[in-house]
Amino acid sequence: MNTAMNTELTVAVWPGLTARLLRTTPGTESVDEYRAAGGYLALDDAEALLGEIGRAGVQGRGGAAFPTAVKLTTVHRASARGLDTVLVANGEEGEPASVKDRWLLRHRPHLVLDGVRLAARIIGARHAHVYVSDPRSAAVVRGALDEVTPEALDGVTVSVHVVEPSYVAGEETAAVRSINGGPAKPTDKPPRPFEEGVGGLPTAVCNVETLANLPFVQRHGAVEYRSLGTAGSPGTFLATLTGGGRGPGLYELPFGVSAADVLALHGIPAERVRGALMGGYFAGLLDARIAGGSLDHESLRALGSGLGCGAVSVLTDECPVAVAAAVLDYYGRENAGQCGGCFNGTAAMAAAAGALRDGVAGADDLARLKRWSEVLRGRGACATLDAACNIAASMLSMFADDVARHLAGDCPACAGTGTYTAQRPFAVEAL
Repeated sequence: MNTAMNTELTVAVWPGLTARLLRTTPGTESVDEYRAAGGYLALDDAEALLGEIGRAGVQGRGGAAFPTAVKLTTVHRASARGLDTVLVANGEEGEPASVKDRWLLRHRPHLVLDGVRLAARIIGARHAHVYVSDPRSAAVVRGALDEVTPEALDGVTVSVHVVEPSYVAGEETAAVRSINGGPAKPTDKPPRPFEEGVGGLPTAVCNVETLANLPFVQRHGAVEYRSLGTAGSPGTFLATLTGGGRGPGLYELPFGVSAADVLALHGIPAERVRGALMGGYFAGLLDARIAGGSLDHESLRALGSGLGCGAVSVLTDECPVAVAAAVLDYYGRENAGQCGGCFNGTAAMAAAAGALRDGVAGADDLARLKRWSEVLRGRGACATLDAACNIAASMLSMFADDVARHLAGDCPACAGTGTYTAQRPFAVEAL
């Protein structure tokens, strides 16, 4: 059974919500349309905007939810010391089950470029890079750059850097390394990009959805930004939903919305939900409690999971053991191949999970998989190995009954619908 999502993408805004990031009008937003909606406003005081971003509580949308104001402040301080700085807008989107960044770049490039302009001004950068692996996104952004004058971007020059897609290419040090002329693979830290990034200069690497939130803060302020969401997760976010026998959906939601309500909006009855892959693949599997939870960082952390980049892949008929094995196999293929712990660790966990899926694993294999999921964390240059550990650990802890059935060679889901073997589980191919 292969359930990669190839059908048409549904794009919608939460009922009653005035969109901040999405637009439902077909096609690519032009510069005139964007200006008419209040875009490219003059920025008189970059430091004041930085303070407003901090009060708004804007968090990174790439996966880690790191406070955006803190990231920008670190590089801003380097600029205040007289150092040249660089901004990277990261739209590579290595998570196969996520589509939000590609959608923004293809449909609202001026919203992203406006955010690039504001962030560059805040950190004192004279040049920015839009970093992507999607050729169409690159073409649309280049077209948008042709539509604007240097004055519209406050003199910030912007270039588009295109790489081959891979899971690790979107990691911030991989982005810096690629722009510097190397392979799009992570590097050891320190130094981190804010210390030594593009061209050896202090660099802020920000996800494109994160940057797309900055024009709203500039126009409406922190209080209005916080009028939606929760205290710990303010604002709105873009959620990619896959699975459940439905085509993929991209929704703008207020943080804290009921997962059951979102599932209903997407046409998936909550009672059918066995669990979900959370945050793309990174946060691992969450059991059926997802249907009774809410979509914000603090609530999902309390359930032992995470929202990550906002991608939620719903499991209904799929066997969670087989899904975990498919994701681990993906990590075994997609790791950068430059850290021994990750290269060998992802392969070993994938082999053990594959044996479990196929009903040929024993108790010793299970014990080794559990031990690897605990001791291998933090051993790579990037978080790929941690992500693999998350998948293995969450499968073992949250789907113990399914694991036991596979140990006994008696999984009704795999016997009934066929074993799940997707190469890129729940990948969104169409846009």
